[in-house]
Amino acid sequence: MKPHKDDTLIINLALTGMVPLKEHNPHVPLTPLEIAADAERCHAAGAGILHLHARDEQGRPTPDPEIYRQMICDIKERCPQAVICVSTSGRLDPSYEKRSRVLYLQGDAHPDMASLTLGSMNFPQQASVNNPDTIVRLAATMQEQGIKPELEVFEPGMLNYALYLISKDILSEPAYVNILLGSLGTSTASPHSLSHFLTLIPDNWIWAVAGIGRFQLDCTMLAISCGGHIRTGLEDNLYYDRARLRPATNLDLVERTAELIRLSDRSVSTPGQTREILGLKKP
Repeated sequence: MKPHKDDTLIINLALTGMVPLKEHNPHVPLTPLEIAADAERCHAAGAGILHLHARDEQGRPTPDPEIYRQMICDIKERCPQAVICVSTSGRLDPSYEKRSRVLYLQGDAHPDMASLTLGSMNFPQQASVNNPDTIVRLAATMQEQGIKPELEVFEPGMLNYALYLISKDILSEPAYVNILLGSLGTSTASPHSLSHFLTLIPDNWIWAVAGIGRFQLDCTMLAISCGGHIRTGLEDNLYYDRARLRPATNLDLVERTAELIRLSDRSVSTPGQTREILGLKKP
């Protein structure tokens, strides 16, 4: 395992995702106002990165940059130092044209980071298609626009592709990587799986772990014990308890993660520390 150079850990909060609706969990924020208000509460509790997905008026996922603009500007007014990460997911539309629109937002709506999934895979109900050409074009656009990629990897082979893109100067080092474990059809949520990923990650890279569904708490503790950063939130997990009786809130999940970090004798990254660790400029 590869511990980080210090014991200051970032909480990356995935608030909404593309799937959950109020019928699945009444606490899922869907409108720009709901997302911004939830982001403000969770940022105050320790969430350093806010990973955003936009929804339309019917609650459906949308790449509409104007909805992103409204949401980002509201969040930045409430949380000026928060790191804003937008989604370029290919889960519903594999095309570069729609997925890249959010990357061209400027001014107060300009994102700090954007997700970049480094391969195609199956979710339980659908495929996420990420053609190599689309990945390269998205990465190039992020570089042109001064946006740091949030590399999302579900299989170790996706890390090999990241290293290839580094060698071609399409991605820059040090990279930030989210290792997502426990999704049906991809890598299992286990120490063995995580160790395989970590053998491939260069020492100067920044890595975090996300556990999907019932694996979220286990993966949070695994990440902390190994010195890694953590992704949490309702995008990945709708319940607070293993019995799936208590619907979680994003604040519940952030507060629990922050407490686990402190119990491990580590510290939750402040907004300034988060930007310094990620190599991002001050707002």
